Amino acid sequence: MKYLIFVLFALMNAIIMSAQQKENNSNGYIIKDSVLIPTRSGIDISAIIVRKENSTEPLPVLLFHTTYHQGVNDANFGKRSADRDYVGVVSYSRGIRTSIDNYQPYENEVTDVYDIIDWISKQSWCNGSVGMFGGSYTGFSQWATAKNIHPALKTIVPQVAVMPGYDTPMENNVEMNLGFYWSHDNIYKKEPISRSLPFEWFENGIAFKDLDSLAGYKNPIFQKWLSHPDYDNYWQSMVPTAEEYAKINIPILSTTGYYDGSQIGAFQYFKLHSKYNKNANHYFVIGPYDHWGAQRKPAKNLMGYEIDSVADVSMMELAYDWLDYILKNKSKPELLKDKFNYQVMGANEWKHAPGLESINNDTLLFYLDNTSLTIKKPRKKEFQTQTVDFNDRENQNNYFTPEIIFDTLDASNGLVFKSKVFKDDFLMNGSFTGELFTTINKKDMDVSMALYELMPDGKYFFLTRYIGRASYAKDNTIRQLLKPNEKENIPIKNTRFVSKKISKGSQLVILLNINKHPFEIINYGSGKPVAEENIEDSIEPLHIKWHNESYIQIPIWKN
Repeated sequence: MKYLIFVLFALMNAIIMSAQQKENNSNGYIIKDSVLIPTRSGIDISAIIVRKENSTEPLPVLLFHTTYHQGVNDANFGKRSADRDYVGVVSYSRGIRTSIDNYQPYENEVTDVYDIIDWISKQSWCNGSVGMFGGSYTGFSQWATAKNIHPALKTIVPQVAVMPGYDTPMENNVEMNLGFYWSHDNIYKKEPISRSLPFEWFENGIAFKDLDSLAGYKNPIFQKWLSHPDYDNYWQSMVPTAEEYAKINIPILSTTGYYDGSQIGAFQYFKLHSKYNKNANHYFVIGPYDHWGAQRKPAKNLMGYEIDSVADVSMMELAYDWLDYILKNKSKPELLKDKFNYQVMGANEWKHAPGLESINNDTLLFYLDNTSLTIKKPRKKEFQTQTVDFNDRENQNNYFTPEIIFDTLDASNGLVFKSKVFKDDFLMNGSFTGELFTTINKKDMDVSMALYELMPDGKYFFLTRYIGRASYAKDNTIRQLLKPNEKENIPIKNTRFVSKKISKGSQLVILLNINKHPFEIINYGSGKPVAEENIEDSIEPLHIKWHNESYIQIPIWKN
């Protein structure tokens, strides 16, 4: 009986697949699914190839290389390209749609994508030119293949590109739950994780490395990533080196958003490419977008913030217009008036600059003194104290707000510092930096700093946030533990870029805190590998002195 059911199911599936293929062809597409592309590794890569039915001449090819397999809708990426008179190819990371045993996220794109492009370039329907586009992991895959560019690859459009080990699955060496959830949902496609799971972990106080045990298994990807808490060679080998950036001479368009979780990685690619290749033909676009909006069509209402009308630009259409410009000699997209293009929130305008060095003409320096952000360095050395009891699971230390604009600020057991009221408008243009001076009774801590504009109407506007591990603040490749009860300095860098008009009558607000909540790892400060620490390593509360020589710097543009 089971065998008969299996046969019937197989026949029905074949009929359905045949009908879908026929329907797609009748809609004007020739779709070849489950094509196997050979690679030098001996492991074939699964791909979908989409052409217009009436296409007879060789065409440029657009490659969308992804780690996600969502089903029949995957062909849509190829259809969109075919609709623009390209051949659309959707290829999958090694092991996806073939054998998951061969899957190793991020590790094989450097060689596999090269081999995919090599195979594409030799097909009769390819005119010898290939472009790549797409976001997140797909954005990363473009930078991976840029380590050794195939001659047929003429341009890339990495959108919201993640940088492994730099912004995901950890940011400034602080691991996120994403490291477990991502592979559980997208790769292993297991039953959805219970919404209570992170709260169970938080309340139980078990080690972060045992988070997956609450789902009933050991997650190999999660565990492997946790074994690399430094930004070490494992991570660095996946993206271009200084020498490789210097050789990347194809034109590039990058897009990201002020509220994109992958922004610091997308920015780092741009900064390193511009640093090591002074003639880099690299355009960058950023606006009030999240991870989705910066690679597709933006939300007009982003977490309660109505974006300016000029910001309502489809990043997907921009990508195709760029590809037309490079691969078909059409006009350059109008938005790209210079190499660096950014939308000023609240000003309803785009600004354009030849590089990051041209976007600000002044800096505001504020010292964290008592409860104020003061422009003068305090004459008297003092400090604010903060105590974090990791054994207390009734309360959390968390910056999170579900909306960008909100009525009241929950300090969440942190310290709040406010500037004086500004007498004139100015533009905040860039990423804030700073240096914290602190004395603690432990060997480490994970620092959180959220920046807000307190607007004249009394509402708060969330601008950006920094999260980072103190022991990696000076060098993200090697851990340097703090010395208990000695004053230490913690550089603040790798924060997100933001551009916003700060209105006359507003104030800037900093919420300074230490992580203690269910959605990111908890650093108990024992000095052990943080992923192995549990609540028993807390021993005593974390006692902090925040010295008033601590400061932040905010890049601005003054008219």
